[in-house]
Amino acid sequence: MFTGIVEELGEVAAVEDLGDAARFRLRGPVVTAGARHGDSIAVNGVCLTVVEHEGDEFTADVMAETLKRSSLGVLTTGSRVNLERPTAVGARLGGHIVQGHVDGTGTILDRTSSEHWEIVKISLPPDLARYVVEKGSITVDGISLTVVEAGDEHFTVSLIPTTLALTTLGLKQPGDPVNLEVDVVAKYVERLLGDRARGAGR
Repeated sequence: MFTGIVEELGEVAAVEDLGDAARFRLRGPVVTAGARHGDSIAVNGVCLTVVEHEGDEFTADVMAETLKRSSLGVLTTGSRVNLERPTAVGARLGGHIVQGHVDGTGTILDRTSSEHWEIVKISLPPDLARYVVEKGSITVDGISLTVVEAGDEHFTVSLIPTTLALTTLGLKQPGDPVNLEVDVVAKYVERLLGDRARGAGR
């Protein structure tokens, strides 16, 4: 489990095309400190498994389903990525519960800058809109954010200078894809209420 508090802005060192999968070599001295084979590291919000680890780099295999459901497929050598290790038991939950299971992708639609913050407008897949509410939580490229405005086809988030400086959202421009993970609590509530309604119907 992750919290959506990015630990490090890392970099893609290499991408190897395996046909029906890809192998990424990623650089991040913070998240690789103490990393072992089999550990989990979130890369732009996608939970990946460490295959090899050497120095400040680690490799991870990404299957076709993950490449299809996320924006990892557009990454190339030199791309910057948000990195986060799983939260430790007993640690502070600074963001919200993030699984690292991307629900879909959105696109940066617009950026509105101010002196101390920036509003970013992001497209929202229709099947995810029901899970996104104003002042609720959403994960964008692995970053735990609060929704400012929620529409049927888009939502907005407000970013402080620290987020802009230390994550990929400071680099993304209109037209760029981002990974989205909605609040898992909303999905469980929907399923439970649906089961209850079907039970009442019987």
